[in-house]
Amino acid sequence: MVNVITEQWNPSVKSRKFNFDWKFLKGEDTDVHKIQFDDSDWRSVDLPHDWSIEGPFKKEYASSTGYLPGGIGWYRKKFSVPDSLKGKRIMIQFDGIYKNSEVWINEHFLGKRPYGYSSFQYDLTPFINFDTHENVIAVKVDHSDFADSRWYPGSGIYRNVFINLTDHVYIKPYGIYMTTPNISTSEAEITIQTSVKNETNHKGEIQIEHQIKDATGKKLIACSSMETIQANSEQDYHHSIMLEKPNLWSPENPYVYSVETKVIKNSQVIDTETTPLGVRYFHFDVDSGFYLNGENIKMKGVCIHHDAGCLGAVVPEKVWQRRLQRLKEAGVNAIRMSHNPPAPELLDMCDRYGFLVQDEAFDEWEYPKNKWVEGWNKGEPSLDGYASDFTEWAEADLRDMVLRDRNHPSIVFWSIGNEIDYPNDPYSHPVLEDRYKAEKPEAKGMGDIAKRLANVVKQYDPTRPVTAALASVIMSNETDFPDALDVVGYNYQEFRYHKDHKRYPNRVIYGSENGRHHNEWKAVKNNDFVSGQFIWTGIDYLGEARGWPVRHATPGMLDLAGFKKPLFFFKQSQWSEKDMVYVGGTSIKEEHPDQIHWDHEVVGAWKGMEGELVRVACCTNCPEVDLLLNGTSLGIKKRKDFKGGSIYWDIPYEEGTLKAVGKRNGTICCTYKLTTAGMPAKLHLHSDSTTLKADKQDIAHVEVNILDVDHQLVYEANNQIDCDIEGPGEIIGLECSNPTSHQNYKETNRKAYHGKLLIYVRATDQPGTITLKVSSDGLESSSVVIEVR
Repeated sequence: MVNVITEQWNPSVKSRKFNFDWKFLKGEDTDVHKIQFDDSDWRSVDLPHDWSIEGPFKKEYASSTGYLPGGIGWYRKKFSVPDSLKGKRIMIQFDGIYKNSEVWINEHFLGKRPYGYSSFQYDLTPFINFDTHENVIAVKVDHSDFADSRWYPGSGIYRNVFINLTDHVYIKPYGIYMTTPNISTSEAEITIQTSVKNETNHKGEIQIEHQIKDATGKKLIACSSMETIQANSEQDYHHSIMLEKPNLWSPENPYVYSVETKVIKNSQVIDTETTPLGVRYFHFDVDSGFYLNGENIKMKGVCIHHDAGCLGAVVPEKVWQRRLQRLKEAGVNAIRMSHNPPAPELLDMCDRYGFLVQDEAFDEWEYPKNKWVEGWNKGEPSLDGYASDFTEWAEADLRDMVLRDRNHPSIVFWSIGNEIDYPNDPYSHPVLEDRYKAEKPEAKGMGDIAKRLANVVKQYDPTRPVTAALASVIMSNETDFPDALDVVGYNYQEFRYHKDHKRYPNRVIYGSENGRHHNEWKAVKNNDFVSGQFIWTGIDYLGEARGWPVRHATPGMLDLAGFKKPLFFFKQSQWSEKDMVYVGGTSIKEEHPDQIHWDHEVVGAWKGMEGELVRVACCTNCPEVDLLLNGTSLGIKKRKDFKGGSIYWDIPYEEGTLKAVGKRNGTICCTYKLTTAGMPAKLHLHSDSTTLKADKQDIAHVEVNILDVDHQLVYEANNQIDCDIEGPGEIIGLECSNPTSHQNYKETNRKAYHGKLLIYVRATDQPGTITLKVSSDGLESSSVVIEVR
């Protein structure tokens, strides 16, 4: 199939996705990049695409990357370009290929990009065949070193691809840079740097125009200037606009303006770029923490990885929207993109939803870290990974991250590395005493690299602080590493906050990666100088598995399907301003009897043996809670009386309904209840969308619940659920979130976990009616209808 650009393209439209109708082969072949190569028996795929998630799960693969395969893959796409586009500059943009991508157009080699998380572009113009002549783009992806990461990275062209059309005088990629150096309640100064390139042999006169528009698209203010640009040159142009009565961006009010920039020549618009603008100002104070728009706030943050369970590294925007909405509901106001640059559209969503973002570049520098193959800290590790490319590529990868992302108002600091200083993995220092390993790289080398990377960041964005997440502060303190940072992140080292604040009075400290329990939050809440924390993690993720059969990590507030776990409610009780209460069952321990682990021991169900002594754990942000069992009060308890952050009752189990009532000043303000479930009786479907767009991209989340005859969720139910779909839609994944499930992700059946299953349904490009039916032996089936328009 030849995809003719003019069928989709108006030459006046600068950028369009180039995702559909590719050919894919997993494996190596000869002459694949050649125009006449026969790919007729290859598989047809739409991008983004991740072949690793297609499996199978195998014990011989690596625990670190989720026991899923890597390998080598090839992509090819044929297209034609009409004569009417002669004179245009044609660029291809890849937002991410994992990894070691090599790209050809019409047998001309365009380049290689080792890092799997970088966005990059190539100029196709000199090699394009016009009119009826066919063009062939070929992409080789080499992820044969599958144990190359400490989490699941995916394989393939797993982010969007675009074709960009411009004149030969154009705004450089990521050539708009906006800052807000002066802000008051009455006005804000918006400075705009526009980098324009002239690839012609003629000097030209151009007009640069900027229009600031409000969130509805209404034009508020504009400025323009006539400029001269020399032949075969590039030049930066600077403008300043005063915006009256700015609507300040914040997590509570994520107001995003837009700036439309036009380059005009001979009265014709030859290039246009639209850039998000958030007007806000912030700073970190050594003694009192983080300030946004003059207000002192704590970062209530989570770390996240980039996969979505059964979807692998290909995560549609609506999946991120659902996840971000739920994190917001929990009171989360900050996200750390661990440990690599995210998809650009995720940052767009953080702008709109109001999250403070730490954008992070690397998990390792010039020496490799351990990637566990048999299980976490088990056996012989792999040492494959980015370290082999760091020396040659790190500055370019860091530069491109900053250039791409620097206009996002959500981003408040840049991280140049995560746990680079992990003890003996790879660096060591005598300060580690009996753990010191002299054969390891010397820790002092980190300081010079940190300074160099920080300088790269400052070259392209001097307005935001540089940070890194330190794993061994005691070792890094013996080097220049912390001194190279504007803000210093501490991973799991709350015990050092006070001593280091006293010893290094000019150091800004925050928790860059933290545990999920009450004491870790107290270390932030009770110390003004600690700017916030980022708990590990917001969402469960593939890889970093403890060992077969467990295939994914489970520390999240949300599971792989985005369902809320008990930890979600515990963090909500600490972070949310909205009244809430939640209860679950847990065991009573002989050691540390007052300790409650919301991340892995509390169960969101009311079940047990009649008369057995059980613990009811409760989290709330209300001052007191009344617990009722089958309508009888078991006593009101006050939150202030429980130092561990959780209220609890130890009671004999009795089947029925457990109800928690949150009270404030004696008034009921929220409730939560659990009811003992009977045997599984039926399936129930719920879709978050009743209509989808016929664009081959729009998706619906369809939740399956296994219920008893009284419509109660049966928590223990793990019945196999069979799915059947009719109409213009397809099932792109089934997620149960069971850490030990090795069922093929591309099948249309899967066992439930904790009584639930999530089905992702994607529309095709045809209108009509989708009917999704689910069935299970012995259970009443269910169906849902979705219109595609």
